[in-house]
Amino acid sequence: MMTNAREASDFLKAIAHENRLLILCMLVDGEKSVRDLEVLLELRQPSVSQQLARLRADSLVATRREGKTIYYSLASEEARELVSVLYNMFCKPRR
Repeated sequence: MMTNAREASDFLKAIAHENRLLILCMLVDGEKSVRDLEVLLELRQPSVSQQLARLRADSLVATRREGKTIYYSLASEEARELVSVLYNMFCKPRR
């Protein structure tokens, strides 16, 4: 049980940063490049790349290279499920 609590705590720490949470919410709909995320989130490339590096280190995002472009996606179905709940609660456009 302690291991599970540690994993949950690590996940919550990883998403505790506003921009990391926004990036994860954007990835719920599918993979995106750094440039895509820059435009969607209106953030500068260094900021997006820094947050993606943290998410990658925490195994929350996976990468796929196509030429010079690297695409990011959610790394696991578990991550997708958790982020989807957060997306529906906080990120989804309200009507």
